[in-house]
Amino acid sequence: MLGASVAVHAQDESLDALDALDALDALDAEAVVSREIDAEATPVSSMVAADPTPMPVEPERSTAPPVEPEFVEHDRGEASWYGPRFHGRRTASGERFNMHALTAAHPSLPFGTLVRVEHEDSGRSVEVRINDRGPHIKSRIIDLSHAAAKALGLLKGTGDVVLRILKSPARPD
Repeated sequence: MLGASVAVHAQDESLDALDALDALDALDAEAVVSREIDAEATPVSSMVAADPTPMPVEPERSTAPPVEPEFVEHDRGEASWYGPRFHGRRTASGERFNMHALTAAHPSLPFGTLVRVEHEDSGRSVEVRINDRGPHIKSRIIDLSHAAAKALGLLKGTGDVVLRILKSPARPD
């Protein structure tokens, strides 16, 4: 308490001894009231124990970029393309061929299968939907629409590609 007395006196040198004692009494009264309020307060530990509901825990957020899934190589070989002469005709799936759509013909993959076609020389790739049968030349593995061939840079002819199946259509059991 002596330290508090000196502090009160140091703050205002014009205080006389009685004012200093009054100030000390006021500080002591505050401390007593504060202790009484604290004694009446419910301890935090009992509040936690009274509520058995656990606090929700937020999952940790990853700062890493999303990882693209690895798609297994399905086939590797030569690709060709078809376009204006067949535009508007019916495909083997029954839909009309649109040379501006990203579609392709494959000899055996189910219609609706999504395939990533990767051009080995340029490194470009395009995703196409199988909607037709072909190619009709044995050395080739896929016939691309004009738009898909353009995306790969194959409009001047054929090119070596890798096929990766992205999604197969649901099959009835």
